[in-house]
Order: sequence, then C-alpha cells, then structure tokens
Amino acid sequence: MFEKLHSFFERKGFLVADEQFEFIKALFIPKKVKKGEFLLRAGDKAMYGMFVASGCLRTYTIDNKGKEHILQFSPEDWWTGDMNSLVNDLPSQYFIDAIEDSQVLLFDDASLQKLNKYIPETAAMYEAALKKSLVAKSQRIISSLTATAEERYDEFLKKYPSLIQRVPQHMIASYLGVSPETVSRIRKQQSHKK
Repeated sequence: MFEKLHSFFERKGFLVADEQFEFIKALFIPKKVKKGEFLLRAGDKAMYGMFVASGCLRTYTIDNKGKEHILQFSPEDWWTGDMNSLVNDLPSQYFIDAIEDSQVLLFDDASLQKLNKYIPETAAMYEAALKKSLVAKSQRIISSLTATAEERYDEFLKKYPSLIQRVPQHMIASYLGVSPETVSRIRKQQSHKK
C-alpha cells in the first residue's frame, strides 16, 4: 500500500527522501476493506481521512425517503473522507463504503499536521488538492443544475474513465441524479453513434 502512496508523490513531482518516507509511513494506518464495508456512517464523527491505494470507495447521503445520492467515487490514487467532520469534530453527513475490495491508508488530523510541519512540500500539495476539490464540487453543482443527463454522463466518463466497467449502473445513475433506465438509454444512444 505504501508503494502506491510513494508513487503518488513522485507523479506529483515530489521526490521523497527515504527518511522522509519512513516518517510518512509512521503517520498512516494501512487497512484492507471488503466490498460493502463502511469506513464512515452518517452521524458518526470522522476519525480519519483516506488515501485509496487500490479498489474504489463511494461517498453518499441518504435522503428522508431512503434514496441514495452518490457524491463521489474514490478509485485508486484518490484522497477522500469528510474533512469537515474530521477537522471540526462534527458528526458526518456522509456514508463512505467500499464498492470493491480495497486497500486504504488512514490518517487523522494530528498526523496530517505533523506531516505538513515536517515536510512543508506536503502542505502545498494538500492545499492544491483542497483547491482542486472545491473547484470540482462547484463544477459538479453547476452541472447538476444546468447540464442534460447526456452531458453529465459524458462528464462522468471524463472524470472516472476507469470506473465505467467497474461501477454498477444503478450507482452511476445515483451519481448523475437520473434513473438507471436513463443511463441505459444514454449508453445505447452512444453505442449507435460509434
């Protein structure tokens, strides 16, 4: 699992010295997660943020009618968690579970602060990731309000190209805010265009 994290840093242009990486490894908790296992439930306080080394997680809410609304998928090399709950010690509004057998590296807020103090370059990476996440969330809100189902599906393909064959159709539909039948229709129309 730690090799995936090391590779992630290198791809981001951050060359980690051996002693730095040993320090980093001491701050993360490796965890294997089975498909369907929860890492966070709404109402609980988030204890950890997560780096996904392999597999895929999803973050979602459930409305008062019992309907799931998927906010995000987190495949390998993604960071996820409820940072508002983690940092501000608040109950989470989200569920996070594994949609595949997965391997994650967990970190708490204190570990993140230690990491950023010991290796200042990680603070800049963390800040850049937060900015990217804010922009993505804003774009997702605008898209959900203004884009057609077909446009949202195309955006999904661009954002998550590796997931189209890995994620069940009903979950893609939940993410897009449409019915599974709509996703099926869009796929059929796109296959005829090729």
